[in-house]
Amino acid sequence: ALSSAIGTTTSFLPQVVAPLIDRGWIASERGPGGGYSLTVASLDISLFDVLEATEGPTVNGRCVLRDQPCPGDESCPAHVVWTDAREVLIDGLRKIPAVNAGERQ
Repeated sequence: ALSSAIGTTTSFLPQVVAPLIDRGWIASERGPGGGYSLTVASLDISLFDVLEATEGPTVNGRCVLRDQPCPGDESCPAHVVWTDAREVLIDGLRKIPAVNAGERQ
């Protein structure tokens, strides 16, 4: 049911949830009666936390236009706009509880 709900295959599901298990947000039970369940710790995480756990750091120090390390002192034309937009997006994602992220607002 979980693989169907998130649009993946049952064989790929362990790779999807592995970072969440590593952080203690999901418990994994093997065997015929096993499966995945949320832990108490998962109630305190945001959608942003899940995205960073599965996709890596949002702020990676790379230039959005040049795909190379951002030099800082010679920033690209999009630097200020991109930085401001990223902060707004991150703030918004931090306000969405991960447990309720799939529900319609």
